[in-house]
Amino acid sequence: MTLKGNPFDLSGRVAVVTGGNGGLGLAMAEAMAGLGCAVAIWGRNADKNGAALSRLEKTGSPVAAIECDVAKADQIETAFSQTMEQFGRVDGMFANAGLSGSVKSFLDRTPKEWADLMAVNLDGVTRCFQVAGRHMVERAKQGDPYGRLVATSSVAALDGAAFNEHYGTSKGAVNALVRAIAVEVARHGITANAILPGYAVTEMTEGLMANDKFVNNVLPRIPMRRFGQASDYAGIAGYLMSDLSSYHTGQSFVIDGGYSIY
Repeated sequence: MTLKGNPFDLSGRVAVVTGGNGGLGLAMAEAMAGLGCAVAIWGRNADKNGAALSRLEKTGSPVAAIECDVAKADQIETAFSQTMEQFGRVDGMFANAGLSGSVKSFLDRTPKEWADLMAVNLDGVTRCFQVAGRHMVERAKQGDPYGRLVATSSVAALDGAAFNEHYGTSKGAVNALVRAIAVEVARHGITANAILPGYAVTEMTEGLMANDKFVNNVLPRIPMRRFGQASDYAGIAGYLMSDLSSYHTGQSFVIDGGYSIY
């Protein structure tokens, strides 16, 4: 492949970001829109969707906000159809929506708690990848090979997620899913990768960040001596959506300030 012009120019591309109405998802959506990509964010909360849309519109790129609960297969299908109606194609599916789950001993974990988290963190990712993947493969067969499947995982998939084993399990499964998919769809010009954030300051981690014991114990273990910010995950989205990443697939990108290697 010969790169022409600005390889980070995403004009003409369309990306979906689930859970794109806040946190890391919104940062990734904003980064791609800033590079000229059309972006559709999917989220359950209409008010948050509206606020995020207003922020994304400032980039000048085509954007949309669609209500969708990725735990429900029918809503994924509907949201994808609505995205196709508005933009005509989907080049990237960033399956970012996720639940953190309740912190308790795995001995006391209820089947419902396990199933509810897996429905979003694993099944939701799988279904989003399936609906987008079918579209991408079909387009490739018609002479337009290009696709990006990206999952937001976690370093909890690598470390012992004590008292949050269902969360760690879901993210470990996502990593395995990405590797398997990457092998299958590569022939169609489609890549599949996972982003593994460390501890980052978002709405999901407000409780942790307000816990002095947690902060005092974890912060010294991060070589960069700070927690991640949503903006720290913007650049990887632009890279993975661009032509520059066309030979980079089946990988887990750890972005944690060095936490997992210290």
